[in-house]
Amino acid sequence: MKIAVIGGTGLIGSQVVKNLNAQGHEATPCSPSTGVDIITGEGLDDAVAGTDVVVNLANSPTFDAASLDFFRTSMGNLLAASDKAHVRHFVILSIIGVDHVPDMDYYRAKVLQEDLLKDGPIPYSIVRATQFMEFMDTVISASTEGDTVRLSRTPIQPIAAADVAAAVSEVAVGDPLNGVLKIAGPDIYALDELGRLTLTTKGDARSVVTDDGAGMFVAVPGDVLTDRSARLAPTRYTDWLA
Repeated sequence: MKIAVIGGTGLIGSQVVKNLNAQGHEATPCSPSTGVDIITGEGLDDAVAGTDVVVNLANSPTFDAASLDFFRTSMGNLLAASDKAHVRHFVILSIIGVDHVPDMDYYRAKVLQEDLLKDGPIPYSIVRATQFMEFMDTVISASTEGDTVRLSRTPIQPIAAADVAAAVSEVAVGDPLNGVLKIAGPDIYALDELGRLTLTTKGDARSVVTDDGAGMFVAVPGDVLTDRSARLAPTRYTDWLA
């Protein structure tokens, strides 16, 4: 099977390309570094020509309101090129709970991406995942003031990027779902608890202060970023940290 992986040089995309090629498929990474620009459309027709599946893992360079324009333009270009190339299956990666956080620009942009795909001309699959374990360091850094890390008690169900890539790879070579597959890590933590566990395990002397008015997840209501009914990935956060 011939598969174009948009964003195929990133954290998830590079692993998806590796997985698919190891399975005997022909997966090609597509990104600005390979001459494919999904905003201008440069190189896009050639990238998807003759492909069976397009997996779109490209992400917005910002998480503010500009992300809406990024996904609107990129999905328009990708869907048009894929339709012209008679692509049979279009896959995107999204976020569990994305449609329950209207006050976050980036989450609204991801909902827009999902809606454009659903309304488009190509059979599709959406993989919704919980927060990546690999992003915890970024969350901690963004919430640090001196030696103090201010984190809310937002429930988080962290999943390893490798497990996300495995699920996306599986979906890509299967029949279109014309719906959503939800995947999540096996354990749920309060974000402040997860921060303390991370710092302690790494021998980091910073201290975590619980502050429900701090950090990037302030706009997240309740436990919408978790889903006990999702398909659970095998990697536990403690094992990943080790």
